[in-house]
Amino acid sequence: MNTAIIVAAGSGTRFDSASPKQFLDLAGKPVLLHSLQSFQDSSVIDEIIVVVGNEHIDRLHSIIAGASITKLRAVVGGGASRSESVKNGFDAVDLATVVVCVHDGVRPLVTVDEIARTVKCAEENGAACLTAPVVDTIKSVEYGKIVATIDRTTLRRALTPQAFRHYVLKRALEQRFNAENATDECVLVERSGVIVTTVDGSPGNIKITHREDLIMAEAIIRGAAE
Repeated sequence: MNTAIIVAAGSGTRFDSASPKQFLDLAGKPVLLHSLQSFQDSSVIDEIIVVVGNEHIDRLHSIIAGASITKLRAVVGGGASRSESVKNGFDAVDLATVVVCVHDGVRPLVTVDEIARTVKCAEENGAACLTAPVVDTIKSVEYGKIVATIDRTTLRRALTPQAFRHYVLKRALEQRFNAENATDECVLVERSGVIVTTVDGSPGNIKITHREDLIMAEAIIRGAAE
């Protein structure tokens, strides 16, 4: 059994919207529902747990009621930080789970192929992170001045899903080394001493952070439909 934790507890303050970005419309349905549908369609995922803000639990249930998300195991409230939110979701995972797959709810364009390859890598290696190449030139800046240009050939952008053997993520969440500044689960797993293997992902697997990202996602969906 493999379980997906979809993390969508953020308030979306950078998006400057009255509604959290995970609930905004994208091509006719909420951003979060696109993410859920990919895991519903994945043959390697057996159950789904969604983490949202406590004030949005009823809202999510209403959204799911109108969709065919039959793999849903639980909807749980988020915590004060990302690691706390993931821990809340992890506590609801079935103990028979072999691989736990963690995904940002605001990455609506993840594909079933990316999910399958990341889960397979975690099964074989213990921990896996979907990544994409860095295409921009990266500068190191101090006090408003460029001090170095970073060699981007060894750099990768961390995407989601990130997948882990159950015991690997369990230990990392329990130890929670410097969890307050952990921006993803791989950081905690790395700090616990486990090597994370990378999986090639698509640059189209974008995170909806700003309004421009929503426009780009719409364009990608339209292009795929043509």
